[in-house]
Amino acid sequence: MIDIPLERLPPELLAAIIEEYICREGTDYGANEVSLETKMEQIKKQISRGDIVITFDQETETCNLLTKEVFQKNSHKK
Repeated sequence: MIDIPLERLPPELLAAIIEEYICREGTDYGANEVSLETKMEQIKKQISRGDIVITFDQETETCNLLTKEVFQKNSHKK
């Protein structure tokens, strides 16, 4: 699994990866509904800060978003 630097992705591809992640993973915001656009902006900020890493798994040929801690833990296993 490798991390993909944010600046290497075109904005459309980044948006598609984030949207797919949100739809696949789902999130619980309690009683308040949060729009897809708001969720996407929140995740973009987390990626920009380095809290979330964009990854590519060569075996499955898929992208995913992982917390920095989970990515580092998985990277040290190999």
